[in-house]
Amino acid sequence: MKDNYCILMAGGIGSRFWPMSTASFPKQFHDVLGTGRTLLQMSFDRMLLVCPKENILIVTNEEYKDLVQEQLPEINENQILLEPFRKNTAPCVAYGCYKIKKRNPNANVIVAPSDHLVMRQEVFKETLETAIAQSQQEECLVTLGIKPSRPDTGYGYIQFIETEKAVSNQVKEVKMFTEKPELEMAKEFLASGDFYWNSGIFIWSLSSILSAFEQYMPSTNELFKSGDNVYDTDLEREFINHIYAECKNISIDYGIMEKAENVYVVLSDFGWSDLGTWGALYTHLDKDDNANGVLGNNINLYDSKNCVVRMPKDKLVVLQGLDDYIVVEEKGVLLVCKKQEEQRIKQFVNDIKLKGVEA
Repeated sequence: MKDNYCILMAGGIGSRFWPMSTASFPKQFHDVLGTGRTLLQMSFDRMLLVCPKENILIVTNEEYKDLVQEQLPEINENQILLEPFRKNTAPCVAYGCYKIKKRNPNANVIVAPSDHLVMRQEVFKETLETAIAQSQQEECLVTLGIKPSRPDTGYGYIQFIETEKAVSNQVKEVKMFTEKPELEMAKEFLASGDFYWNSGIFIWSLSSILSAFEQYMPSTNELFKSGDNVYDTDLEREFINHIYAECKNISIDYGIMEKAENVYVVLSDFGWSDLGTWGALYTHLDKDDNANGVLGNNINLYDSKNCVVRMPKDKLVVLQGLDDYIVVEEKGVLLVCKKQEEQRIKQFVNDIKLKGVEA
């Protein structure tokens, strides 16, 4: 366990979760489910199942440093990696991995978003252990795949094939990645049975991922490798601020995973959701007799069904005659939107910003 490290990615905005999630206070810092723990805190707690506390790194935008320190007082400042710009996940992963290399060249590395939900903690732990075992058996890259429950066009898909080099029946060889397919293709994927959702959770040995960066993203690799002598020193922040301007804006999926040949997927079922939308949250809420999912202390629904409603605890709310709606208020901003059209929320936010209003 001492060689296990985790990079929690906590720099995103989560704009589809507006108005709760905003650029100044993104969803990973919210107690979305009303459990008393934010998504970031819940993610940190999960990783303690397989990593020592001091081996968990939080990569976030520099503007969220105080939020991270406030929500995770048990970590030290050197565990918070600050990005000056949002450059997608590949630079984020490279930064975390080169930081870990300075501390432990023999590390196993888990990379995970900080705003996902996992309902079955013990199964998650066992799945990660299987993935780590596979990554130790040979030089390979491993991702966790989630069995699809619907032909969702918002997820990436992984097609897999059987392999003789697996440590478990759960482990398959990746044949192909497909990013956010059209609906008809997603239906075909679901029917075939050999496609799983890409969870965005990755596991690899440090040597495997650094070798992959060298092969598939050499310019990015050279940037971070050039700082070998500055990580964990007073010069690190200045160095990172300088090289991030030169980093390519690209995801780890596009930059490495879709190009690499030694990729495996662990077929997983641990109650996962990326909580990317209000509709995704709705599936995890307790429902009343009319299938309404409600978060709030004094919400009164009449002739309403299939709605997700989230209101401040001190807000008295009466709703009548709504079917399949999202109703959310956060800090004086109210959203009322058809659940089936929630993909337009990003557009609503952009339109508001074009009017010069902060959103």
